[in-house]
Amino acid sequence: MDDRGPVLPESLEIVRGAWEGLPQLILDHDVAANNRVITLNRSSQAHAAFDMMRTKLLRVLRENNWTSVAITSPTPACGKTCIALNLAFSFANQKDCRTVLMDLDLRRPQIGKTLAIKNAGSMESFLKGDAVLRETFFRYGDNLAIAANRQPVHFSAELLQSATAARALEEMRQEIKPDVILYDLPPMLSTDDVLAFLPNVDGVILIAASDESTVREVDVCEQSLREKTNMLGVVLNKSQYTQEQYGY
Repeated sequence: MDDRGPVLPESLEIVRGAWEGLPQLILDHDVAANNRVITLNRSSQAHAAFDMMRTKLLRVLRENNWTSVAITSPTPACGKTCIALNLAFSFANQKDCRTVLMDLDLRRPQIGKTLAIKNAGSMESFLKGDAVLRETFFRYGDNLAIAANRQPVHFSAELLQSATAARALEEMRQEIKPDVILYDLPPMLSTDDVLAFLPNVDGVILIAASDESTVREVDVCEQSLREKTNMLGVVLNKSQYTQEQYGY
């Protein structure tokens, strides 16, 4: 059976920098498509919605000199990881933009499972300063790096707001110099992890699920986020409504 884990690059003597030195990630496109990751190979016309989201988000980030975006939801099962992955692969098609996606839903990591990554690293080890970039981040193509997480983390809120985690993230920024960092965070109303991590981000996108997320849940989360960071938008996921004009 083909191992879809990361492939180590050539010897470091011929690697041009930290970004190029990240292990390459080979993905099974069929597995990704079955898990609703459609922007990886643009297998569905629905990729246009993510491309529009990417373009709007990139404009706001560049106008404000921001780089880091948290993605969360009020409750579980709103599809935030799916949104994060599709947005990340949409950014990968923006060739002048270097993007990083990190799985910081530490209690229930899903990125590695969704992409069937065999040899994901330990996010806990990375945030504690015990693992280097090449053990945690894997490069897909030329301008997207993904840091999945192989196991849940106990006491995740304490880790996310620790000085060691902030230092590890800053060192990552300095070494691989991403233009955009997407953090897949846990649901807001389930844990205090999101509030603990907000000082590390420039803004937040809130994912709500149609017919599942209540107006009150969205309002509570949005108000809390606006008090502590920049609210970049609310995305309605799982909607059955489609707009037919102009062929979309």
